[in-house]
Amino acid sequence: MSFEKICHISSIVPGTGVCALVNGQQVAVFRPSEAEHVFAISNTDPFFQSNVLSRGLICEHQGELWVASPLKKQRFNLATGQCMEDERFNVKSYPARVTNGDVEIAG
Repeated sequence: MSFEKICHISSIVPGTGVCALVNGQQVAVFRPSEAEHVFAISNTDPFFQSNVLSRGLICEHQGELWVASPLKKQRFNLATGQCMEDERFNVKSYPARVTNGDVEIAG
């Protein structure tokens, strides 16, 4: 598995997401807290085919982290890409890590 350097962890404000281009695909990268831990899922909201998930709100439900789409608030699991409201609309999740302060995503 090949990882691509996206940015330095300090470039992502804790509690937010950013969008990155990985192998020609828009990927939403989230840093839920001050910790150097990130998640990556497809940036495309499958309900509307709009690249907006990186602008969604991070939330917690039953001990797991989700992002609520800024459009109609459907929630997607940050670790798996599963859609809470309708599993037919799951999104792709990407392996993500922080190495020496650099955020890396595997495409």
